[in-house]
Amino acid sequence: MCLAVPGRVLDIGEKDGTRMATVDFGGVQKEVCLEYLPDLRVGEYAIVHVGFALQRLDEESARQTLELFAELGMLQEEFGDPWEQAAEAGGEPWPFADEPAAAAPRGEVTP
Repeated sequence: MCLAVPGRVLDIGEKDGTRMATVDFGGVQKEVCLEYLPDLRVGEYAIVHVGFALQRLDEESARQTLELFAELGMLQEEFGDPWEQAAEAGGEPWPFADEPAAAAPRGEVTP
């Protein structure tokens, strides 16, 4: 399922002539196109669908929605590792769960 998820704009830049932002979705950061919301600023919230910011959202509504999605497991479904999800859907445990690198947040390396 593909959700429209609220996220907070962390920074804004340009990539190949397109206005882009790094957006935080409750701990997961993704690059998002801002062409539909050209006046969106750092610190504001937007509803994002398939990599495009579509609508500005107030902070309280964004937080409530993210909390609800997290409770329902929808953030993991949207942003989780598809290979891990496939293993779990097939009734198998994720074989790499005990490895040190699996415990590290993305982008970090464990010794």
